[in-house]
Amino acid sequence: MAMREIRTVGDPVLRTPCDPVTTIDDRVRSLVDDLLETVDHDGRAGLAANQIGVSLRAFSWNIDDEIGYVLNPVIVDLSEDEYQDGDEGCLSVPGLWYPTTRAWYARVVGTDLDGKEVVVEGTELMARCLQHEVDHLDGMLYLDRLERSVRKKAMRAIREQL
Repeated sequence: MAMREIRTVGDPVLRTPCDPVTTIDDRVRSLVDDLLETVDHDGRAGLAANQIGVSLRAFSWNIDDEIGYVLNPVIVDLSEDEYQDGDEGCLSVPGLWYPTTRAWYARVVGTDLDGKEVVVEGTELMARCLQHEVDHLDGMLYLDRLERSVRKKAMRAIREQL
């Protein structure tokens, strides 16, 4: 297990859709260990594999003292009539938080390291995390979901950090 460096905005791996995990081997087991260790710190809610430079569909979470992972996650259900608004941040966009609308509830289906189906679901922060991490695996950042005027402000702030 290793604490991995977080890739930040501007790194092309963050904008590239991740490949599905097709074989569970030592490389994938090591990836999951690294995802779990890297997310296991205060202030970290979730971590997608591409955020540590690996373009495979896997992420870990650290919500309400529960740490877990899922391989090949697919969002199968979102609340259609209940939404949450709140500031969202990202380890790959350090120090910047912007209002982002997400579904109040989300359910993700994927697999574990034994190839068994895993269902992860939740409301509020867990729902936000599931949506955020699947977006990462699809090559999206939360910045892409911001209202136009807020996104311009965010991009300006990012340029100023460089």
